[in-house]
Order: sequence, then structure tokens, then C-alpha cells
Amino acid sequence: MFVTFEGLDFSGKSTQATILVEKLKQQRHNVVHFLREPGGTTISERIRDLLLDKQNLEMSDAAELLLFSAARAQLVKEVIIPALQRGEIVICDRYYDSTTAYQGYGRGINLDAVKSINRLATAGTDPDITFFVDIPVEEIERRKQKAGMTFDRMESSGRAFYERVLQGYRGIAQSEAHRFFTLDGTAGEKEIAADIWKVVEKKLSVKNQHK
Repeated sequence: MFVTFEGLDFSGKSTQATILVEKLKQQRHNVVHFLREPGGTTISERIRDLLLDKQNLEMSDAAELLLFSAARAQLVKEVIIPALQRGEIVICDRYYDSTTAYQGYGRGINLDAVKSINRLATAGTDPDITFFVDIPVEEIERRKQKAGMTFDRMESSGRAFYERVLQGYRGIAQSEAHRFFTLDGTAGEKEIAADIWKVVEKKLSVKNQHK
């Protein structure tokens, strides 16, 4: 089973992904791989450093798109596909929907081009479930201020950019409703985790019936 988490930075998606991983391990399910994007392999982590380095402010939108996709291509080939072929569970913090939302809707790169690159990078490997933590940009800004931390190159993008990304995510969730589950990011952490587990537990039950 392949599960991905999507949403704006500071939406709480990474926290929820971590909670799900721990829950699955407690339930003694098949080996659980918890991956982040960009990253997850030696090559992908090096690309991550390039993408997030604030010194690279002059990086072009096209270069950003291709670097994210290169990191993903390596992760898919080296880790995701082999794990799924072994029947293991893969949980990924971001996947190609992030590229569609951030580089397509956010940066304004042609969506058909973005989707074509996504297919190439993933070799057609789609998630079984995608959890989208939906949260207003205003709340994201409040959380950023409260965190009082240094932001990377991507996190330093302006409010208008994040508004476009958010609307992009909502559009993707509608068009990919067969795998997308939208969660209210303003709800309590435990409430969100419980909603996620209901979906995952049901999916696992169906898969076990077909073994």
C-alpha cells in the first residue's frame, strides 16, 4: 500500500504522517517505509540541499521543477517500487501532487508539461491514498510566526504564491477524488489522526480480503 501526505508547509501533514507510521508499526503490519520529498536516497538528499538552500534564490522555475522531479525519479526507482513489489507499506511526505500544486499552480508552469514530467519521474506509480491537510494561508502564517524559525528557500515564498498553491491542491483533490481525502487542518491533532486511521484501516481490510 502506498500512502502520501500533501499540504502547505506548516499544515501539520508531516506530524500526521509520523503518527500514521507509528500506528502501523504498533499494529505489526508489513515493513513500513517513511519517506520525505525531496529526499529518501543519497542522490535525492543532495538534490534536496540544492532546492532548499536560501543561497539559490536565482534558481529558475524550470530548474526547480526538474530538480524536484529528478529527486523523485531516484526515490521511486531505488526505494518505492521495490518496496511495493515486496508487499510493504510506503508512507511518503509529499509526492507528485506537490509538484503539480507548487510548480504548476504556484509557479505557473504549464500544467500539461508538469503532469508529463510527473509521469516520467514516477514511472506511473500512483498512491493508493492521498491525504490532503487543508488549512487557510492565514493560519499557516500564524504558525510560521509562532515557530520563530529560519525558513528555507521554498518556505520563504510569499502569500500570493501559497494562495495559488492552496487553490491548486483543492482542484487536484476534486479531480482525483478516488484517492484524495481532504482533512480539516484546523481540527485537533488527535481528531485528524483518527480520521486518517479510519481510511487506512478500511483500505488494509480490503487488501487483506483479496489476498
